[in-house]
Amino acid sequence: MESIATWFASTLGQHVSAQVVIFITSLIPILECRGGLIVASLLKVNIWQAIPICVIGNIIPIPFILFFIKKIFAWLKRFSFARPFVEKLEKRAMNKSDGMNHGEFLGLLLFVGIPLPGTGAWTGSLIASLLEMDIKKASIAIFLGVLLATLIVSTLSYGLLGAL
Repeated sequence: MESIATWFASTLGQHVSAQVVIFITSLIPILECRGGLIVASLLKVNIWQAIPICVIGNIIPIPFILFFIKKIFAWLKRFSFARPFVEKLEKRAMNKSDGMNHGEFLGLLLFVGIPLPGTGAWTGSLIASLLEMDIKKASIAIFLGVLLATLIVSTLSYGLLGAL
């Protein structure tokens, strides 16, 4: 992820402001707020300015995923070229959701909040949608997860561990 974040910082950073680069990075699946915070650190943006940009950028796509992903997937499955890709995404999301059925809220919060590869708000939203979780409950869990991930990654990205 760090190499992708570095590419965003160096490439986009030449054409738009650091804040726009951070925002765009935070919107992108896989990178999300984690990548946005790495980019912010690389571009030497103040942590207190970077955090709200990253959180907002990471949160914006979530309602669209929660409300529309199943309809989009159903539509895409009608096309033979897209069906295998969609089914693979669904299968990966459901495999990652193991153990989340009983403690949905806390499981989703931790899934989104602990910055490991393949986790985050985008995948968490997909899982919540496929598990047909309550939208309000899922939204809150995902938002709190994004805040947890932001706390963890900003601590690491900005070297706050050494200051403690």
